[in-house]
Amino acid sequence: MAPAYPATERGKKKSPCYCQLLELSSTPLQVLLYLNIWYFAAFYLAEILMFIYKGIILPYPSDNLVLDVVLLLLFLGLETLRIFLRASLASCASLFILLPCTALAVYFLLLQTFVLRLEFILSAVLLLFYALEFLLGLLSLSSFSRSKVY
Repeated sequence: MAPAYPATERGKKKSPCYCQLLELSSTPLQVLLYLNIWYFAAFYLAEILMFIYKGIILPYPSDNLVLDVVLLLLFLGLETLRIFLRASLASCASLFILLPCTALAVYFLLLQTFVLRLEFILSAVLLLFYALEFLLGLLSLSSFSRSKVY
């Protein structure tokens, strides 16, 4: 019976894959993404609670409330997709999905029917996260494209 791996000169086994995968990553970007995951979860929970508050206390038109809730659900789906793509190292696709997420964050910052002060602050911080992530993502992509990996 033949050995599963070919033997090397010193008697050690060598794996069948002779190439080594080099994974390029940016530590500041990874830390920012990790913090963004937790911040978005807190942001989303706060938005749901604020929509409940606005629906009960404020004279919120039902059509506008439905529109805002649907956009909030769309925001959750896009952000989840963006986080999943970032985790699977698809940086370019994640940067493209960042644009509609940013547009929705601006909507919740300025354009919804009633904007509470807490919503304004939370959305502004989320936009800051997005801006830093975009800049670090572009810097990482440019440095990764210049690296020579064989």
